[in-house]
Order: sequence, then structure tokens, then C-alpha cells
Amino acid sequence: MNEITRTPDFLFESSWEVCNKVGGIYTVLSTKAHTLQQIFNDKVIFIGPDVWEETAATDFMEDVSLFKDWKKHAISVDGLKVKVGRWDVPGTPPVILVDFKPYFGERDSLFYSMWENFHVDSIHAYGDYDESCIFAYATGKVIESFYRFYHLENKKVIALFNEWMLGMGALYIRKYVPTIATIFTTHATSIGRSIAGNNKALYAYMDGYNGDQMAKELNMEAKHSIEKQTAYFADCFTTVSDITARECKQLLAKEPDIVTPNGFEPNFVPEGNAYDLKRKAARQTLINMAEKLLGCAIDPNALLVSTSGRYEYRNKGIDVFIEAMNRVRTCGRLQREVVAFIMVPAWVQAPRGDLKALIEKDIKNTVPLQIPVITHWLHNMSEDQVLKYINYAGFTNATSEKLRIIFIPCYLDGKDGIINKTYYDSLIGMDVTVYPSYYEPWGYTPLESVAFGIPTITTDLAGFGLWAKKKVSGEDITEGVEVINRTDFNYFEVADAIMNAVLTLSKKEPKEIEQVKQRCFDLAKEAEWSKFIDYYLKAFEIALKHAQERNGKI
Repeated sequence: MNEITRTPDFLFESSWEVCNKVGGIYTVLSTKAHTLQQIFNDKVIFIGPDVWEETAATDFMEDVSLFKDWKKHAISVDGLKVKVGRWDVPGTPPVILVDFKPYFGERDSLFYSMWENFHVDSIHAYGDYDESCIFAYATGKVIESFYRFYHLENKKVIALFNEWMLGMGALYIRKYVPTIATIFTTHATSIGRSIAGNNKALYAYMDGYNGDQMAKELNMEAKHSIEKQTAYFADCFTTVSDITARECKQLLAKEPDIVTPNGFEPNFVPEGNAYDLKRKAARQTLINMAEKLLGCAIDPNALLVSTSGRYEYRNKGIDVFIEAMNRVRTCGRLQREVVAFIMVPAWVQAPRGDLKALIEKDIKNTVPLQIPVITHWLHNMSEDQVLKYINYAGFTNATSEKLRIIFIPCYLDGKDGIINKTYYDSLIGMDVTVYPSYYEPWGYTPLESVAFGIPTITTDLAGFGLWAKKKVSGEDITEGVEVINRTDFNYFEVADAIMNAVLTLSKKEPKEIEQVKQRCFDLAKEAEWSKFIDYYLKAFEIALKHAQERNGKI
């Protein structure tokens, strides 16, 4: 490979989740930042949406000296509304937040241009499509402004766009600054997620699906169109796992140029005495909360089990988790007390006032609270799928039960009013986690779990599960991860397998658990960004080479 095609001089990476924690992509970018900073040393620039108005983004640190001259030019000459600073994550990379709202007036001309130049069909757009595409357009303008102001024409520059939401940014750059190499990463195809979320068999019939046809059937035409066309026109198209690569090939009619799996950064995990103290604090908080909610004492050595992630009831396997916990509860083989937590954000109304008062005043109560399965009141509680299934399965959380289940339906950001710990500071207190996903392109939650030394149960329909099976057998939870075979139709077999894995772990002695924890740490080391960044370096090569070919430089 010609030396000119190697590592870029500048890398722009944009996502709806830069300084804006919505889902798993935030974790991808915020943990990858440290490794990218080591390579690029402030020549990697993240771009995110300024959705904060007068309030400050919690992890954005303004830096008035950073790109000072360009910022002045961008505002006064190019008419951009931007904030410049650093992302408050390990590596503290430069970040630009752009206010995209002023561009809504250009929506129609933008959509027409995208149709005329790239055949992106926005006619059937609805929901968050407009907002996402206008942000992507503003992102393209930010990159163009920066590129021209600093005269980067003779530099190797790459712009990396995450998810369909940033697709129009990639296409804008392709048209107006064609010398910049573009990378487009889909973390999950919009149409694949929709097929799975609509209770259709995605995998059994994958080879028979036509993406365009399914987009019409499921009213997903606009999102599917921008995703498909961006994948086609980007200089390098990537996705995060082999399972999603198959999905892209079938549904987008475009095979990824390379798979770029998601890594993790070890500096998010405390070590030594700090680890032990955080684990002890997490367990005390969770058990104390459970005692107040349930009105009875919990064994300090109870097995704490959890699932977490986005509220995608079927796709994330929340339904099968509840079913599996019910089987553990009723199997007659459980000898140890278990508390199972569902840590999935829902439509929260407020933290429970009764539970909050008991915790804050440290009042010991001997009777369960009303509806003793949930920590926060929800809007429209009678329609909540999790609560309905917990009730249907027969959970009462009675003192006589060995397993109790508790729904924590809020973002664990450290200020939810009940737990008041971040997700990681809660995760570290668990004994085992369960992520029985039906649709999971990668699977950050099980990777985070093993990185924190917590054994995890996942499935072979998750990208991480498939990757883990290349490192361990995946057949025994004592390896650190158990990877359950899941198909479109074996729901109850999956529930049984989870039950058996939890029962196996519940019987292990402390010495054996320490060995399992070490195996978790060892496995997580194999998925650190220091190793996985190589896939991105290869993607950079591909993008630069294709851009140079397009521009007649090779």
C-alpha cells in the first residue's frame, strides 16, 4: 500500500451521541476517544448536536483557546452557531457542538438536493428524520468550514459518520468537499431493527427479505433510503459485527468494506482497593433499597442479577429475562437468595416518594410498599410491558420467596432520586448479568459486564456473543461468559438455559467466584480499544485509497 494512503492527518467523527448520552453509541465513542487521542493528538475532532440551549452539557468543557480563530470565522463569516471545547471523557478530545436549528428553513432544498444527487427518498419522512438530517447537514457545514479555513487541501482528512442520522452529512461532504474521505458506520440497520421489533422472524427468513420492500411494508422508507444510499456512496462502509454485516449485505444490498467491532477502555474500571470499595458500596445501596421496598431483610450475600440496556422489550430479551427469573424462582432448586434487577429506562414520572423517604431517613420498615416491584412511578403504568409481564408471571416479592425482581426504570446517571449511583457504579455490585438479546448488532452491555469482572450470559444473535465464542467455548458461565444459542423460535429453551446458568453460579464458593472474575478480566483484555483500533486503521486506509482513486490521485 502506498504510504500516502495510511493514517490521516485529521479525523472528524460525528454522531448524535457526542456529548449526548442516549444509547450504546455514546459508550463506543467516549471509550474509543482515549485511543484515538493517543494516535491523533488533538487532530481527532468529535462533532455533536448542541441540544442543550441555555443549560450546559454535563460532559462538555468549553475551551475558548481551542480553534479560536476558526470559531470566530465560523460564526461571523460562515454563520455557524458552534461551541468549541473538550469532551470530558478519558483522552479529553476536542469537540464541536453545533446548533442545527437555524437550518430547518433549508430542509426542502436539502432534501431535493439529496434526491437529485444521491437518490435519497425523503418523501415519506416522519418522526426524528428531519431533526437528524438537519443536524447531519449542519455537521457537514462545520467540517467544510474547518477544512477550508485551515487549508487542509493537501492533508489526508477523513470524516466518519455514525448511523443513518448522520448520513446526509457524509453525502454533503461527498458532493461539496470530495477530497475528504468518508466513512459511514451503521451500528444496526434501521430496517433490520424494525423487522425484529415488529415480531417478524429476522434470521430464519433473512435470505428472502428485500430491504426496499420491507421498508415500504414497515413505513421505514426514508430512514432506509438514506442509510442505503450513504452505505453505497461512502468511501468506506463499516459495521460492528459479522452478524450485522450479513444483515447489511441482504437488506442494504451493500456488503461492508470491513467489520469494526466495538472495544472498551480499561480506565473506566477501578482497580485494587478502589474496586472492592465500589463493589461493596454498590451492593449496600442496592440491598438497602430492596429492603426498604420489600419490607424485609435481604441476605448480604444474596446473588444479585441484572439486565439493562434500551427499552426494546423483545429485541433486548427483556421478556425472556423475566421468564428465566420466574423459572429460577419456581424450579425448586434454588438454595440462595436472589434479587434480580431490570435496569432499563422507561417513561418515568418521578422517583417514589415513599421509597425515597425510607432511604433518606433510613427507616426500617417491616411491610412491603405498594407495588413492591418498581422504584420509580411511571406514566401510563398499566400499559408498561415489563410490569405487565412481571404481574402475569406471578411475582409478588413476598418474604417467603427466594427470588425477588425489581424494576429500576430510570437512567442511572447518579441523580435518579433512589439509587443515586451511575450505571457503572451500580453494575460493579452485581454477581451475574443477563443479556438474552434477539437483536443485538454488537452488545456493549455484556462487554461492559466482563470488563467489570461480572460474568455474563448473552446469545449468539449478539455480535459480542459471536466474538466471545472465538475466545472461549461459550458453553459454561464459569468461563466468564455463556453464549446461548438463540433462534427465531426457541424462546423457552433460552429461558431454561439462563435458569441453569444462574443456578450454577449461585452454588459457587467465593474462591471459585474469584477465578471466574479473573477470567472475565482476561476476556475483556482481548476486547480493549488498543487491540480493536487496528480495524479502524484499516478502515482509514480503505477510505483514503478510495477517495484518492475518486479524485484521480492514484
